[in-house]
Amino acid sequence: MNANPSTPARYDAVIVGGGHNGLVAAAYLARAGRRVLLLERLPRVGGAAVSARAFPGVDARLSRYSYLVSLLPHKIVQELGLRLDLRRRRIASYTPTVRDGKPTGLLVDAADPGRTREAFRALTGTDREWEAWQRFYGTTGHVARRVFPTLTEPLPARAELRRRIADDAAWTTLFERPLGETIERAFSDDLVRGIALTDALIGTFTHAHDPSLRQNRCFLYHVIGNGTGDWDVPVGGMGAVTDSLAEAALAAGAEIRTGCEVTAIATDGRGDAEVTYRHHGGEAMAAGRRVLVNAAPATLARLLGEEPGPAPEGAQLKVNLVLRRLPRLRDTAADPREAFAGTFHIAEGYRQLETAYAEAAAGRMPSAPPSEIYCHTLTDPTILGPEAVRQGLQTLTLFGLHMPARLFTDPAAKERALAASLAQLDEVLAEPIADCLALDATGRPCVEARTPPDLEREIGLPGGHIFHRDLSFPFATGPVDGPAARWGVATAHPNVLLCGAGAVRGGGVSGIPGHNAARAALESLSDSGH
Repeated sequence: MNANPSTPARYDAVIVGGGHNGLVAAAYLARAGRRVLLLERLPRVGGAAVSARAFPGVDARLSRYSYLVSLLPHKIVQELGLRLDLRRRRIASYTPTVRDGKPTGLLVDAADPGRTREAFRALTGTDREWEAWQRFYGTTGHVARRVFPTLTEPLPARAELRRRIADDAAWTTLFERPLGETIERAFSDDLVRGIALTDALIGTFTHAHDPSLRQNRCFLYHVIGNGTGDWDVPVGGMGAVTDSLAEAALAAGAEIRTGCEVTAIATDGRGDAEVTYRHHGGEAMAAGRRVLVNAAPATLARLLGEEPGPAPEGAQLKVNLVLRRLPRLRDTAADPREAFAGTFHIAEGYRQLETAYAEAAAGRMPSAPPSEIYCHTLTDPTILGPEAVRQGLQTLTLFGLHMPARLFTDPAAKERALAASLAQLDEVLAEPIADCLALDATGRPCVEARTPPDLEREIGLPGGHIFHRDLSFPFATGPVDGPAARWGVATAHPNVLLCGAGAVRGGGVSGIPGHNAARAALESLSDSGH
C-alpha cells in the first residue's frame, strides 16, 4: 500500500469491486499487458458468486446467493482458459398442481420430447398446449441464437438488432408488446402460462402486462444464454466459478486486494481518476487511467458525490436448506429425484403470480408466495464432504418471487416470509419439509434466508437488487460516441466505466459487462496513446 495518500500509486486500470465481472475485466486487461489493481471490500472476492459452509458442522458448500449459470459465454471461458464444468440438467422443470381433486404435475424432460408431450397431454387432455409450447420456445430459441453473440460485440443499434433477428413477429413479441399478451394468446392452460411467465419475474418486481416492458427484458435474458437458454449447474458450486476467474486474473498479473473498501472516486473526466479506499484502518489512494466500477450505478453515484436518483428495489427471498433426505410428493407418480433436479415451481400458476404481485405492490406479504426450488446435489454431489455424502444429505435452493424490499421494514417480516414460503412448499408435499431438514452441530435446522435488505448489507446490492437496477434491452438507445458507449459501459465520465450488472448488457452471472468494459478500456487507452 502507498503510505502517502497524496502520491497515489498509478495503474492503467483500477477496478472497484471483486465480483465475477470485476475479475473478468481484470483478467482481460492484465492479459493485454496492462497494470491492473482490483479492490474488494469483503475479505474474499466473488460478490454474489460464492460458495459457503452455511451451517456449523455440516460439510456442504452452498451457492449462497447466485446459484445457476446460463449467460456466461463459452467465448469468455475459452479466452480466459477457465477451468469450469457447467453441467446440464436433464430435467428442465416440474410443476405440481391439482386437477379434478387429484395431485398431479407437469414434468418437462429436456432430453425426451416424447415424454414431455405425454406429460402435457396427461395434464391438459390434448396436444394443443404442447404444440404451443414448441412454437413459443422455438421463437425464443431463434432469437437466442441471433442475439446472444451480440452481447460480446459492440452494442448494436435497435434497427441493427431487429435486422439480425429477421423475424418481425418475434421482435414485436419480445421487444415491443407486453409479454402477457403473447403468453395469453399462445397458451390456454393457467399452469402452462405461469411456467412461461416465471422467467420474466426472476429478480424483477413486475407483472405480465407492465407497459414499461420490464418483464420482457427480464424474460429475454433468461432465455438467450449461449444461444440455448439452458441454465446449468456449476460443478463445485458458484465458488468454483469465482475461483477460476481469480486464478485467471492473478496468473495474468492483476493485483487483487481484499478488505479494501472504496470510499470515493474523484475525476475531472480527462486525466487519471483517483480512488480512495480504507485498508487495515488506514486510508490509501490509487490512480487509474481508467476506473472500472463493478458496483451498481447508485453506488457509483455515491462514490462520485453525485445524486444517485431513484433507489433500486430488489424483490426476492433466497433460502438455502440442507436435507436429510428429499421429501415425498403428493403426486405419487412423480419421482422426487427427478422433480427436484430441475426447476420445481411452487404457486406459480399465471393467476397466482398476478395475485402475489398485486398483494406485494399494495405492501402486503403475498398470501401464497410463489417460488422455485432446485436440488444442486442431484446434479453435482461434489459440494458435499464425504460424511455428508455417507449420510445421504441433499441441498435445496429456494428463490422466492414478488418479495420486494418494501415488505421487510419490519424485522419480523423475514420469518413470516420464510414460514409462508415453506408452507406453500408443504402444500405439494406428502410430508412437511421440516421433517426432512438436517440439523447443524448446534441442533438447529439447516435453513437460512436472505431478503433484499440482507443482500444490501452483506454484498452491497442497493435495495437488494440482484441486477443492480432494471435490466435494459441489449441495443443502443441513443448516439454511440466513443469506446465506452460503443460497448455499453459508459458513465457521465469518460475515464470511469461500468463493468457490473448495471451496464447495458448486465445481469446474471455472465462476465459480459466485465468483458465489454475491458474491451472499451483497452480501446480508449490505445486511442489516447497509452
